Amino acid sequence: MTIQKMQSQTADARALPMELLAPAGSMESLEAALRFGADAVYLAAERFGMRARAANFAMEEIPEAVALAHAAGAQVFVTCNILMNPQDIDELPGYFKALEAAGVDAFIIGDLGAFAVAGEAAPSVARHVSTQASVANAAAARVWHSLGAKRVVCAREMSLEDIRRLRQDTPPDLEIEAFVHGAMCMAVSGRCLISSYLTGRSGNRGHCTQPCRWSYTLEEEKRPGEHFPIEEDDRGTFIMNAKDLNMLEYLGELAAAGVDSIKIEGRNKKAFYVATVVGAYRQVLDGADPAEVRDELYAISHRPYGTGFYFEEAQQTPDYDGYEQETIHVADVLESTPQEGGALLTVRCRNRFGEGESLEAVVPHHGSLSGEVKTLEWLPTFGPDISLPDGPTTAREALDQATEDDYVAVEVANRSSCLYRFQWDGADGDAITPGSFLRSRTRKRTARHGAEQA
Repeated sequence: MTIQKMQSQTADARALPMELLAPAGSMESLEAALRFGADAVYLAAERFGMRARAANFAMEEIPEAVALAHAAGAQVFVTCNILMNPQDIDELPGYFKALEAAGVDAFIIGDLGAFAVAGEAAPSVARHVSTQASVANAAAARVWHSLGAKRVVCAREMSLEDIRRLRQDTPPDLEIEAFVHGAMCMAVSGRCLISSYLTGRSGNRGHCTQPCRWSYTLEEEKRPGEHFPIEEDDRGTFIMNAKDLNMLEYLGELAAAGVDSIKIEGRNKKAFYVATVVGAYRQVLDGADPAEVRDELYAISHRPYGTGFYFEEAQQTPDYDGYEQETIHVADVLESTPQEGGALLTVRCRNRFGEGESLEAVVPHHGSLSGEVKTLEWLPTFGPDISLPDGPTTAREALDQATEDDYVAVEVANRSSCLYRFQWDGADGDAITPGSFLRSRTRKRTARHGAEQA
C-alpha cells in the first residue's frame, strides 16, 4: 500500500513547528497514523520494547513499515527501552544492525549500555533517550548529548517550567520530546515494581499488568478476614489510578517552552484510536482552534483527562478504573465514490449499524462529517466465517471480483469484518477517502474492575 502525505486543509499562520510523533503497535495503526498526519511513528520489533502486549512488528516487517513511512515523508523510531539484563546486551549488536539495514531513523533507548552498543553497532541511526531514563534536568541531558544523543524524551514528571529551563540550558542541536496524550503511570517514568511483585510479570521488561489500576482493600490486623476499602477523601478505592494525559489545548505553551516533538502514547491502541487522536493534534498543530477540535478526544475510549505534571501535581482517578467514550467505531472505509448529495461507500464492518442510521466519518485532515446510511447492501462472498471454493481470500480480491448481482440488500450490517456498501447521504461526502473511519454517536462508560458504569 502507498500512503501519500496529505496537506492539511486547516494550516495557517498559527501553525506550530513541532513534530507529531504517533504510536504504531501494528501495520494497520502505522498506516492510520501516517494517513492522519503523523510526522514520525514509533514502534517496536518483537523484542526489547515496553509494550510486549502490542502486536508489534516482526523483524521482516520493519523494511515495509519504513518504506511506507518514508514514502509519506515520515520517520520511523524503534523502541529499545526495557530494563536490560546481560543476555539482552549480548544480543543487541545483531539486533541493531538488522534495524539499521532496514532503514530505521532512530532508536529510543533507556539503558546506558544499550545506548553505547547502538552507537557502535549501528552508527548511522540516531539515538533518542527514552523517558525510562528519567531525564529531568539539563545536566543529565547534556551528558547524554555528549555521548551522542540526538534527542531526549522528557521525564513524565517534568513541569512546563522545568522543560523551559532544560531548553535554555542545553545545546540547541539537542532535540526535546515530550508526551502530550495517553495513559500515565503512577511510578517515576514508568519504572514500577508492583506488577513484578504481584504477578511475576515485570513492567520494566514490557509485561505490565497495570496493577495500579486495580481496586484495593485493607485487612485489619485484629479482624482477619474482614476487608475494608482503601479510600481517598471518601471518593473510592483506586488510589493509584492515574488520569489520562491530554494537552491538546496547550500545544502553544509547549512550543514556547522549546519542545521539538510531541508524542502520543498508545502502542496497545487500535487504528481507529490512533487516527482520531493523531487527526485532532494534527489539526491544532496546523492552526485549528483547540476548542473546535477537543471533542474528538472525547469520542474515543479514554480515562478522565488531566494535564499530567505540566502545571501541577498529576491527579489520580480514585473512583474507578474505567473508560469513557462518546462514539463506537463501526466501519473502515475501503472505497469511496463521490455522488450527488454524498458518496457511495464500501466498508469493512467493525460493529453493528443499520439502514437509516446517522453516522460520523473521521476523515484525514478534514475532521469529522455527518451523514446517513441509505440503501445498505452486503457482499456475501467474503468474510471470516465464509468459505467458498476458489473464493476470494482478501477484501481487495472480493471487491475486484464482485458483480452487481452479488450484493444483497439488508437492513443491518452486523457481520464483523464483512463487506458492505451504501449511499452516504450528507454534505461534503466527496471528502471521504479510503482509510477514513465511520463511527456512531453512542456514549459508553465501562469499568475494567467492578460493575459496568451507566
